[in-house]
Amino acid sequence: MRYLHTMVRIRDIDQSLDFYCGKLGMKEVRRSESEAGRYTLIFLAADEDVDAGKSVAAPLVELTFNWDPEEYDGGRNFGHLAYEVDDIYETCQRLMDAGVTINRPPRDGRMAFVRSPDGISIEILQKGGAKSSAEPWSSMKNTGQW
Repeated sequence: MRYLHTMVRIRDIDQSLDFYCGKLGMKEVRRSESEAGRYTLIFLAADEDVDAGKSVAAPLVELTFNWDPEEYDGGRNFGHLAYEVDDIYETCQRLMDAGVTINRPPRDGRMAFVRSPDGISIEILQKGGAKSSAEPWSSMKNTGQW
């Protein structure tokens, strides 16, 4: 398993980039927008990771800007920790066998979510491309929040 990023929801892109990049010195390494999902993702790396050319493998901060206004209270602005695994189905089965609830099953063969005992969302991503859809995952429903 490899640690990928921590996601934080933001209210204002310019204000957030001024803080994270202008004041903290982080660097934007990639950005994507989803018209269907109505959000913008901005990935930042620490200055030293960019200078050393490690930003591809370095842990990142993901700033998530949701286009529709939302008030973030109760910690909702903190999103999740993300980890990449060699086999998402094996990882989810091992977690289920250990009593962990799979809140968002890997129906797409690429992404799943679980929660820590303290309610922190953990995103599990398949390394490389998505695996082929497989049961019991493809028909498993979401459970709780993620």
